[in-house]
Amino acid sequence: MEAIWERWKVWIVAAAVAVAAALSSFIVVPETMQAVIVRAGEPDRVANRFQPNSDFGQTGAGVVFRIPVLERVVWVSRQVLDVDMQRQEVLSRDQRRLEVDAYARFRIIDPVLMVKTAGSTERVAEQLQPILNSVLRQRLGTRSFQALLTAERSAAMDEIREGLDKQAREYGAQVIDVRIKRADLPAGRPLETAFTRMETARKQESDTIRAQGSKQAQIIRGEAQATAAKTYADAFNQDPEFYDFYRAMQSYNTVFNSDDSESSIILSPDNEYLRQFQGQN
Repeated sequence: MEAIWERWKVWIVAAAVAVAAALSSFIVVPETMQAVIVRAGEPDRVANRFQPNSDFGQTGAGVVFRIPVLERVVWVSRQVLDVDMQRQEVLSRDQRRLEVDAYARFRIIDPVLMVKTAGSTERVAEQLQPILNSVLRQRLGTRSFQALLTAERSAAMDEIREGLDKQAREYGAQVIDVRIKRADLPAGRPLETAFTRMETARKQESDTIRAQGSKQAQIIRGEAQATAAKTYADAFNQDPEFYDFYRAMQSYNTVFNSDDSESSIILSPDNEYLRQFQGQN
């Protein structure tokens, strides 16, 4: 075995590397996920994209090819997700206070736009939470205190869902439903409740502004990364041989300029890794 290893070790290592590269070129996309293939910082294609009313197993899930290193995968859920609203105090149209605890359910329908604007489903939920708080306060503020405690509240929920869905579309999401879990009268003295309400209102407003700013920053950052990647690619394509030489020099500097002076590297003179030392001939 030792003789075989010494004789064929280069080929064995090369075969192992080839097998690893082949395996990393394929990914398995489950039915519950969408896979956004990102190339050079820009979404290139989507596997198992969400399609309304599509049959199970007919949406593109399964084994998908990708180019290792050059392409990365961003996973996006196809399932219905939840976003909870922090319990807050709402002032009705007749100046009555009510503590509301609500939640919304949403689904990612445009994974490419979601990757560009938010980057992940967790970020979408973070962005939608302050927007839900703001829309809920605005819509419930147009209703009377009595209406918020009766069946008329369902009409207000439809208005809140429409308003939130309009904002969610900017992140590639669709709001399916908005519901109130609890609606109670506030506890504590009136003055303390008033101060809490004012503080909550200012916090919700600042969270909304911060969410919009974060969205714009994500878009600008993504466009800049895509431009930089394209510039590098165009520059390297002008002289592929120089780029190969440059990357080889970087690799040599990393390997042979190690701080570990006790390590030794033994390579054959005709090793492919040392090709740049041998010159063009």
